[in-house]
Formats: sequence, C-alpha cells, structure tokens
Amino acid sequence: MHDYIIETERLILRPLKIDDAEAVYQWVSDERVAKYMVYNTYTSLEAVAEWLAMLQKPDEEYHFGFVRKEDGLLIGSGSIGPDSDRSGFWGFGYNLRYDCWGNGFATEATKAMMKFANEHFDVVKFSSSHVEQNKASGHVMEKCGLHFAKYGQFQKLDGSNKMRSMEYEGEIKNF
Repeated sequence: MHDYIIETERLILRPLKIDDAEAVYQWVSDERVAKYMVYNTYTSLEAVAEWLAMLQKPDEEYHFGFVRKEDGLLIGSGSIGPDSDRSGFWGFGYNLRYDCWGNGFATEATKAMMKFANEHFDVVKFSSSHVEQNKASGHVMEKCGLHFAKYGQFQKLDGSNKMRSMEYEGEIKNF
C-alpha cells in the first residue's frame, strides 16, 4: 500500500481502498469494460472487496483510483510498476467506467502515472498492451509516447478466452 496522491487537470489519482468496492463494481461488473481486461466480469461486491483488500498488501506495483475532480466520482483505476517480462521497463494498465470512455481520462491518468514513475524512480522505459480489438486503448498508449512493438497473446486470468494482443513500448524522458 502506498500513500501517493497525484493531481492532474481533471483527476486526482489516489490509493484504492476497500471502501471503494461499490464504485469499482460499476465498471468491473460491466461486460463492455471487462471483455478487454484480464479479469472475468465481477458478479459480487464481495469479490471486488477481496481484490481491493489484496491491493492493500505491499507490492512493487502502484495502484491508483481515478477520481474526477468535478464531482468526486471514482471513475476508474490503474497501476504502474516494474514489468516482470522486460528488464528496465515499467508496465502500466488502466480501466474506466464505460460512460467515461472517450473523454481523455485514460490518457490523462496514464501520463500522470508515467510522470510519477519517472520522478520517483527515474523510469524512462515503459510498456503496455491491449486486446487487439480495443483500438481506443492503443490510441491512449500512442498519445502517451509509446509505439507498437509486436503482437502477443492475451488471456483471462482463469485461462479462458485467449486473444491476440498488441504490445507497445517507448522511452520517454521529458514529462
């Protein structure tokens, strides 16, 4: 668990808490969102609370909730941390409520997480991937300075639903 808080023009990125379960459930239970993620669609608040409790344990990854400043609503989450597959790279991911897609929130939050990694840990190499069909996520990665590197394999945590992924990488020094 970390206590970093990042402020952007429209968002506050803060640690996720167990008390966020109801807000998080709004997007993790939405099949339109979950179809592009590694988790299967959540069907209970208890399962969400269990996941949030797991995030409270020490970890090398930094998990953030994305709170919209205008109304204080938790609209998504994301994380950034050392990429276990690529030495020297930090990977990131993000997840937003469906009704908040297409507003630039993912790009704004991701750039803030990347800047955080750069300022606190001198990270300049970043990587991420998305399910091939989720073209909007690829646009976010490109807007954050990454470029397409190769195709990969994406699979749900339970081993189901294997899909082709697009992997991105980049070296960004100026934030």
